[in-house]
Amino acid sequence: MATGSATCRIATSSCFDADLTASLSDIATIARQTVDALPEPFRPAAQSVLITVQDWANDTVLRDLGISDPIELTGLYEGVPVPLKSVSDPDPGPDIVYLFRKPMLAELAEREGVTLREMVEHVTIHEFAHHFGWSEEDIARIDRWWECRTARATTKG
Repeated sequence: MATGSATCRIATSSCFDADLTASLSDIATIARQTVDALPEPFRPAAQSVLITVQDWANDTVLRDLGISDPIELTGLYEGVPVPLKSVSDPDPGPDIVYLFRKPMLAELAEREGVTLREMVEHVTIHEFAHHFGWSEEDIARIDRWWECRTARATTKG
């Protein structure tokens, strides 16, 4: 299980009020479009993963992850990563990517120049990276998202 990725882009557009009222369905649509746009080697394996959008992670998940503030969890991968799957293992159930709407919208409100689409793409790609066996450390090596946040914060005048 893990949390939140994509590439760093300092966008010039601003967050629109409409983005902050996005529905569960709006976020699910963007997430599915993101998966459908993955490069060919990844797309088939990604399309079998269920995407579930909820307002918040439940208390059990938060407790299991040691997270005290639900606003900190924007997404979660639950399943067996592709490199660990084996035909000799019993069926562990479906792989699921959970996206949490209210934490994503809260983060979106804090980030200048990030659109709803960019936020949802970021979290979706991060969670699917876990599906493909990437650790948080693997993702951090290529993910510039958090550096963008710092860059925005330090350039705000």
